[in-house]
Amino acid sequence: MFGGKKQVRIETERLTLRLPQHTDFKAWSSLRRTSKEFLKPWEPAWAPDHLSRKAFANRVYWAGRAFKNETALPLFIVRREDEELVGAITLDHIRRGPAQAGTLGYWIGEKFARQGYMRETIDTLVYHAFHRMDLSRIEAACLPENKPSRDLLEKCGFKYEGVAQSYLEIDGRWRTHVLYAHIRMDRRGRTEG
Repeated sequence: MFGGKKQVRIETERLTLRLPQHTDFKAWSSLRRTSKEFLKPWEPAWAPDHLSRKAFANRVYWAGRAFKNETALPLFIVRREDEELVGAITLDHIRRGPAQAGTLGYWIGEKFARQGYMRETIDTLVYHAFHRMDLSRIEAACLPENKPSRDLLEKCGFKYEGVAQSYLEIDGRWRTHVLYAHIRMDRRGRTEG
């Protein structure tokens, strides 16, 4: 289990990254509900029961199972000063062997956007992935018009690698994405890691 641990808790300057818990339901559903229009253009369409307690319980169960099986590291982002949930980040599709890679996905509540929380989170998770999980490559994708996300990835040391046609179904349509990667000992040019 990711270094033999049954739980994970990663601290940044202002935040705690940890697995979701059943007790997070109210905070999660409230943040998702109030941020729906902010998140909608960048996410897959929500199922009718997206904000239900049962759907959240399934999400918590999946997170624990994925962590135990070392296939994903799904983390909630909690502001330490007041224990408020600000968003989530997942290192998913973890591949071992010759690849030693994973795919990054994230979201932040609208009221917490553009305050540096996600940059702090990504920088810390990249360090954790490279130095604690021994990964060599972290991939990320976003819509070409999502300038804030593209700028964020580039500030965090990710480099543009190309385009994937009809990569994900976002907001009800198959959408082309731009692809980025952060490589541990990057031979494409210097990156901060």
